[in-house]
Amino acid sequence: MKRGILKILSLNICLVLLCAGAAVAQPGAKPLPAPKSQDEKMQWFRQAKFGLFIHWGLYAIPAGEWKGQPIAGIGEWIMNRAKIPVKEYEQLAGQFNPTKFNAEEWVKMAEDAGMKYIVITSKHHDGFAMYGSQASKYNIVDATPFKRDPLKELSAACARHNIKFGFYYSQSQDWHEPAGMGNTWDFGPDAQKDSIYDSYLRGKAEPQVKELLSGYGPVALIWFDTARMMTGDRGPRFIDIMHSMQPAALIDGRLGVKGDYVSTGDNQIPNQVLKEDWEVPATLNHTWGFKKDDTDWKTTEDLTFKLVDIVSKGGNYLLNVGPTSEGVIPQASQDNLRGVGRWLKVNGEAIYGAGPTPFGPELGEVDNTTKDKKGNPGFKIAKDWRCTTKPGKLFIHLFKYPNGGFELSKVEGKVKKAYLLADAKHALKMKQTGDKVSVTLPAKAPDAVDSVLVLETAK
Repeated sequence: MKRGILKILSLNICLVLLCAGAAVAQPGAKPLPAPKSQDEKMQWFRQAKFGLFIHWGLYAIPAGEWKGQPIAGIGEWIMNRAKIPVKEYEQLAGQFNPTKFNAEEWVKMAEDAGMKYIVITSKHHDGFAMYGSQASKYNIVDATPFKRDPLKELSAACARHNIKFGFYYSQSQDWHEPAGMGNTWDFGPDAQKDSIYDSYLRGKAEPQVKELLSGYGPVALIWFDTARMMTGDRGPRFIDIMHSMQPAALIDGRLGVKGDYVSTGDNQIPNQVLKEDWEVPATLNHTWGFKKDDTDWKTTEDLTFKLVDIVSKGGNYLLNVGPTSEGVIPQASQDNLRGVGRWLKVNGEAIYGAGPTPFGPELGEVDNTTKDKKGNPGFKIAKDWRCTTKPGKLFIHLFKYPNGGFELSKVEGKVKKAYLLADAKHALKMKQTGDKVSVTLPAKAPDAVDSVLVLETAK
């Protein structure tokens, strides 16, 4: 009898724990209220500076190869590049079972890397939804052996780690749908689809965006992609959905109508300070979705330079990983990102919430010996140093550590104190004459990649 009572008690405790776990795992928090101003809406984005992009879908199974042949181009475009018929590509869903996926591990990796927001592909151009969609059964819950909604799990993990969570959504291209853009091998030229395009938008794209905005708690942003056929009221319809359901959520710059911030071209870093809010979407290698033959990873040193370079011009860095079909982020990606995170633990004050350089010459110079595709002069990128700012502080990022000291001209105001961010307790010897400041540095650089010199100023 006692054993029976203990068994019942044990079962009840397990049920309570399961219910509690389910409550934690479900992102049921209400959407954030409408911001009072655009500045308030953008506040978290301007503070964050560094985010994780994740491209994950059925394309991770072929991983750049189809029927024994390598397919050129980026991994997530394999359906398009190889002109794979819908009926053949659909069969990948039956093989998709990422049993090694662990939302907590992914989010913890982003946290270790110093990233403050995550954006994941909820549906890419192949039309497959990576969540449990009611608008289309072509989704990870209904069409695969996995039967789980990884986006719910990621949303909950992000909430636990205080990381903002958002979605990539391909609103324009959908190679699975006859009325969607992009699939010309199954459904004919896109130019002939204008009369039926709205049936796709209203029947699938708009309902799915509503699902993402209603089932995953507060959404930081939706990252729309490509603006094909987004004419007339089509783009504004998505904006209306966003504003009515999650007014605090940001809209990127690729919807076809003005969003809350500008998305540059893929891996394209501007050569000067931009005054508007902007973001560089970038890869760790040469592809977005996982491609097994692409192991040309950007180093921690290169990633750190690019992060500082972008922030010094006023932007954000959204850096991508492409997990495998098993649900594993390649180890090299993890290692190199965690390397950036170790640098940020010491020097994060010079990145998070930091403003752009007040100088400019350190960014590089025009190169009249080269021309771009439009005939404009090229640009020589300088890599010795960069400057980021906060009120009363200049952060001088020394990528090439100078012997003996550092000299800076055109400094506004009086410099009260100079020190290395890695050793803030010890003031450095300095001299100021007019707008020129010279600082004596220790013989050894505190960081092999980027040693940050801080100049505290007063007007």
